[in-house]
This record gives sequence, C-alpha cells and structure tokens, in this order.
Amino acid sequence: MKALVLAGGTGSRLRPITHTSAKQLVPVANKPVLFYVLEAIADAGITDVGIVVGDTADEIRTAVDGAGFDGLRITYLPQHAPLGLAHAVRVARDFLGDDDFVMYLGDNFVVGGITALVEEFRARRPDAQILLTRVPDPTAFGVAELDEAGQVVGLAEKPAEPKSDLALVGVYLFTPAIHEAVAATTPSGRGELEITDAIQWLIDRRRDVRSTTVSGYWKDTGNVGDMLEVNRTVLESVEPMVAGDVDAATEIVGRVRIAPGATVRGSRIVGPAVIGSGVEVIGSYVGPFTSISDGCRIEDSEIEFSIVLPGSSISGVRRIEASLIGRNVEVTPAPRAPAAHRLILGDHSKVQISS
Repeated sequence: MKALVLAGGTGSRLRPITHTSAKQLVPVANKPVLFYVLEAIADAGITDVGIVVGDTADEIRTAVDGAGFDGLRITYLPQHAPLGLAHAVRVARDFLGDDDFVMYLGDNFVVGGITALVEEFRARRPDAQILLTRVPDPTAFGVAELDEAGQVVGLAEKPAEPKSDLALVGVYLFTPAIHEAVAATTPSGRGELEITDAIQWLIDRRRDVRSTTVSGYWKDTGNVGDMLEVNRTVLESVEPMVAGDVDAATEIVGRVRIAPGATVRGSRIVGPAVIGSGVEVIGSYVGPFTSISDGCRIEDSEIEFSIVLPGSSISGVRRIEASLIGRNVEVTPAPRAPAAHRLILGDHSKVQISS
C-alpha cells in the first residue's frame, strides 16, 4: 500500500502567510502540519509516499528531506496547477501503479492518526473508503448523503443546498479501481477534477464505497482560526520540559516546553506553551496555547493563544492574542500621536472635553 500526500495548494485562506511560504509548513506546536501527516503515514506501516507539489515544491522538498523521515521512501510529483484532487491522482498515476493507496491532504490534521483506518481498509478492501464528520456549515466541504442503512448514495462538492451535515475529511483510501473513475471525470463548474465526482462514478456503478464517521478531532488547517485551534489541541498533550536557560526570577506554570538554547529572563510562562530553540523571552508574559518558534525574541510584551513563526520579534507590545505571526516579523508599539482637539464653535457654546 502506498500514500499520496497533496501539498500543491496555494493556501489562499492563509494569506499573507502563504504569499512567501507553503501552507503545509506552517507549524503547529513548532512542527509543520505536513510532518504530522507523514508521521501518521509511517505509524500506519506505509513506506512508499508520493508528495504532490506545486509552486512551493523547493521549500517542501527542503523541509521534508531535511527532517529525515527514516523508513519513508519519498517521491515528489509535480503538479503544474492545483486543478482538483482527482487531477492529483492523475498526476500520480505512474507512481501509484496498481497498488492500493491512502490519499491524505497535507494541510489536514486528524488526532490519533490513521492506523486504525488503514487496518480496517486492508481487512475489508472496498473500492473506496471515505472519512466523514459532522460540521455546522457543510457548504464549505464535500458532502456525503447516506441512505437509511448508512450506505453512501451521493456526494457533492461544496453544494449550495447540502443534503446532510456530513463533510468529507481529507483522508481517502482507494484500490486501483479509482483510476478508471478518475479517467472518466470531467472538470466541474469550478474548473477542477473533483474527487467527489470520481467516487460518485464508482457509486453509480454499484462499486463498493464505504464510509467511516470520525467522532474524534479533525481540522482542515486552511485558515487562521482552525490553525490556532489545532495548535491548542496539540499543546494540550505537550510533555513539559525545561531544557533552556531560565533564571530564578521567571515563573513557569503548567505544561511548558522550553527547548535547549532558549533563554528566559524575568518572565511568566503559563502553559500549555512551547518555546523553541534560540528564543529569548525577556520581561514578558507568554500565556496558554502559544507556540514561539526558533530564533524569536519576546521582550517587555504579552502574548497568548498565538503562533509565532521563526525569526520574529515582539517588543514593547502590551497584549497580543489569537494571532498568527509570520517569519522574520517585527512587532513594536506605534508612535504615540500628540493629543489635540480642533474646535470650531459658535457664540455662547458650552463644550465639555475629557482630559
């Protein structure tokens, strides 16, 4: 069995971060989302991995190769444009051959991994197996319709009038039967080859398509709000460790992980939180659910429920929260404007001005 990881999207919902960086490499608890995907694949016993890449191919290749995922044989598969999930399967046709495979969207996060799902698929081996979860707004996702017996009878991509609240999670399992379905798929109204259309092709021909409803935690980390929520979830299970240089004037509360090479002086760190290598925290407060990446500097500031990417500095800022701060960013107070009132008053006026 092989794995196909999709990492070619543009990340438009995470702009401006993704103007200069791949969305799959934005860190959660100081580790790129894509790395969690690859770890889950390795834990499931899959060793051959194809990564579909686009404009950010060089950045993704450098990060993945540099991380050294032992035991994984990784092949990079160029996709000239993000033309849909079914198009990605077409791009990977030669790599996949006649093997079963799991397709995993590189910006999706599934707590607990995919091992149980892969084992279930291997035991039953349907033509396709999809993951579903209930969502409050299904119009933003691929949506499944089930009959009274729980069988999948219909799929639609981002429907204006969804027939259920069951959204497709970004993990799919296929036998080689999907290739015939993908070959028969034509572009949708969005101009993309939709994987939902390919799976519907299998359903219409009475092929074996099964679903598993995910009751645990799943997030598409395509926007800032979801990224922060995933960061919160991962930090809740972080193992506390203080390996950096922390002085006696600093207070550490709760599950806090401070990497070797970090320096903390006269500060208060309240977990769950992670402080990366080479970070300096001086006279500051770092609150719960915050990840500070390598090489950052936080001085005379307060930050909580946020992600700060490598090389950034925050100095003299009273309060930051629910924020995603990119690489090599400088955050400082704005110059204080002189206070003044400009008045044009008629005769016999009475004006009260607060001082």
